[in-house]
Amino acid sequence: MSPEKLVAMAKEAMTHAYAPYSGYKVGAALLCADGTVYSGCNIENASYTPTICAERTAFFKAVYDGHRDFKAIAVCGGKDGVITGAFPPCGVCRQVMREFCEDDFLIHMAGAEGTWETHTLAEILPCSFSAKKHMR
Repeated sequence: MSPEKLVAMAKEAMTHAYAPYSGYKVGAALLCADGTVYSGCNIENASYTPTICAERTAFFKAVYDGHRDFKAIAVCGGKDGVITGAFPPCGVCRQVMREFCEDDFLIHMAGAEGTWETHTLAEILPCSFSAKKHMR
């Protein structure tokens, strides 16, 4: 699947966000190795701590359905759903990605006006901790 298509799916997912407190709507589209795509959006909570990010929503839906092999994720977000620049995953989401993905997992971050930038998990989470790396 092309990055353009995955980014488009993340943008559509962003429209489902529940963000009454921050106003920041985020969408994600997670590509499994078998070609299946899981979408996710952020879902806020008045006490903030139970809030879940779009990326984790997509990962947890996929894992629930038995998927454990992932190729890429597209992420987009912005105030009131307006994308003005790349929206990188938070630290917690990066660690969830590390739990299931190798260094070469691709993260496509949508920017303004149809642009995006792509990074590997190793680039956005250097010196990371994972069971595969540390529990041998």
